[in-house]
Amino acid sequence: MGRRGPCRPRAGAPPHRPRPQPRPPLQARARVAEWMKTHHESDLSENDYGVRIDLITKVFGANAAEDFFEKLPPAAKSLEAYTALLHSYARSKMVDKAERLFQRMKDADLPIDVLVYNEMMTLYISVGELDKVPTLAEELKRQNVSPDLFTYNLRISASVASMDLEAFKGILDEMSKDPNSNEGWTLYRNLASIYVDASQLVSSGSSLVETEAKISQREWITYDLLVILHAGLGNLDRVKDIWKSMQMTSQRMTSRNYVCVLSAYLMCGQLKDAAEVVDQWQRSKVPEFDISACNRLFDALLAAGFTDTADSFRELMLQKSCILSSRANACS
Repeated sequence: MGRRGPCRPRAGAPPHRPRPQPRPPLQARARVAEWMKTHHESDLSENDYGVRIDLITKVFGANAAEDFFEKLPPAAKSLEAYTALLHSYARSKMVDKAERLFQRMKDADLPIDVLVYNEMMTLYISVGELDKVPTLAEELKRQNVSPDLFTYNLRISASVASMDLEAFKGILDEMSKDPNSNEGWTLYRNLASIYVDASQLVSSGSSLVETEAKISQREWITYDLLVILHAGLGNLDRVKDIWKSMQMTSQRMTSRNYVCVLSAYLMCGQLKDAAEVVDQWQRSKVPEFDISACNRLFDALLAAGFTDTADSFRELMLQKSCILSSRANACS
């Protein structure tokens, strides 16, 4: 009997959304002003300072949040306040300021947690400084900070975007041995492995940046692995949101993007959603439907031992007048 990967909901705060957030309207600024007026300085907790910095960032920008932070008394500059400002810098891609703040946090002997390391990794991936992610991962280990699934997803995103197969395999092996590993982590590892196998990402020495497109392969891979992350967390609504966001971009998608979301739905047993993705792909002009990519996904599912899921995929494709095999075939 073949293996079928369950997909059960798990709580977990999502990382950055792929869509840029719009500037809050005037009413939002009024709410911030009201919040700040009603929360007097003497009544603020450590967490409240972080909330205030986040609100200031959303309405007035990172520089305003920095000004507020620097004027805080030393006792108020808690881990929460530092982390909120670091997030402000990260979302604004202010690498130099983020690195200086990160060093200040270490110099202040703050109990730096995994969220801080995740923020820095997210920043480096967003600006293409992928080589700095493994360095952060090693530092995290030296500091005995336990990684979470978001940490592993960021590390895998960097390794796959760098076409570093050995690093990718090493991270999957670390995940399997992590004492915090659970069913969701196992699903994530299987999906990540199937994605890389079916996409043939690491077999090519081609440039990461598609010269004809404004969005690089690195950014598309990050989106794909965000889909896989939320599938592992059981957040299927977020999978749908991310997929819709990817379709709404003006940039050309690739067959790999379809393979990614298809595998996520198939492994979670969501055949109706998978069928809708196939329909969308068949109607698509860019990229055109690619039966060979579907065959690679079919082979990857079989190679990973998920024969039941592969059989479900083959039956689904038959309903779409396509025959899957280990060799590329044309639709009938």
